[in-house]
Amino acid sequence: MSQLRRNVAVLGCTGSIGCATLEVIQSLGHPFAAWAVSAHQSFEKLRQSADQFQSKFAVLTDPTTAATNAWQSTWRSRSEPQAMIGREALVELVQSPELDIVVAAIVGSAGLESCLAAADAGKRLALANKEALVVAGPLLTQKCKASGAELLPVDSEHSAIFQASLAASHPAQIERLVLTASGGSLRQWPAERLAEATVEDALNHPTWKMGAKITIDSATMMNKALEIIETRWLFDVPACDISVVIHPQSIIHSMVEFVDGSVVAQLSPPDMRLPIQYALTYPERKTGPARKLDWSEAMQLDWAPADLDRYPALELGFEVATAGGTSGAVLNAANEAAVALFLDKKLKFTEITTAVAEVLHQHTFDHSPTLTQLLELDSWARREVLRWSQLAKGSCA
Repeated sequence: MSQLRRNVAVLGCTGSIGCATLEVIQSLGHPFAAWAVSAHQSFEKLRQSADQFQSKFAVLTDPTTAATNAWQSTWRSRSEPQAMIGREALVELVQSPELDIVVAAIVGSAGLESCLAAADAGKRLALANKEALVVAGPLLTQKCKASGAELLPVDSEHSAIFQASLAASHPAQIERLVLTASGGSLRQWPAERLAEATVEDALNHPTWKMGAKITIDSATMMNKALEIIETRWLFDVPACDISVVIHPQSIIHSMVEFVDGSVVAQLSPPDMRLPIQYALTYPERKTGPARKLDWSEAMQLDWAPADLDRYPALELGFEVATAGGTSGAVLNAANEAAVALFLDKKLKFTEITTAVAEVLHQHTFDHSPTLTQLLELDSWARREVLRWSQLAKGSCA
């Protein structure tokens, strides 16, 4: 890789992935620079990051928060960083010829437009935003092919598949992609008790430290459903060639099985800084801040097939990965809305997946939707989940 400065935009810099990305950039040093940073409402953390990394741009995407805190006058005494406001600012920013790498760490469909714009502009897109591929997989991959953009996964599972699949000289040599899952915070709960799980129970993840939404997704296994769909588009494989196993230690991040029966796995301690760094430095590897395995200690690695009856979200993932079209947008939006209601203690834990399935199966499917259709369905699915929860509450009254 050239030693010329590599300008990086960290979109969603105040979340867990964004903060880890900034740690990696700080550890790597030259030629990597946090050229631009963004956040939605965490203006103080955004301001601190922009100052620490001497960023050229800082974008606060929530206009209300920006107005309340006089965001555009934050650095009145100097020209940089330039304070910008709104999602449209991100779309403009990622197309700048000065920018080399976009780390897409915005959670949910809010990051979709900036991902598509980065792909259009031919950037290296380090993708931590599952939803971009779940909602608009064909659109995003087509844009990358047309512009020559590099689409590199930041999810630990997809980074593992990407690394392990490099052992193949041709895609036809790959038989199966195997995603591993920790099983989440409720993995050892009896299935009949899951309806009793509180928000606090579901947020108590045993191995990963993540944001609230993704931690709940881990408990329902909806995160793995989203990853099944993401895998389908990222690696251009049919859903029937994807498997999921429960691996509670979170050391094996995923596996690739080849046609001759050989299996190549990527192993490392659960630390997102490793896949983030690989997406920045690929094809090179560099010393970094991520933890390493301690070969002087004994370790046991377990895995077991995922129980589709216990985790009905997985079936939805395989269904949507097979169907494509509008189904990913509906699944994703319905899940975001249902998780928000659960975190607000307005849905039971087991009702999250039920609500998502109900909304998914009642929508009008379109095999080749436009971006406008996808965004409209996103809004529709959120409204339908709220309506479903109100009807469910009414029927229990």
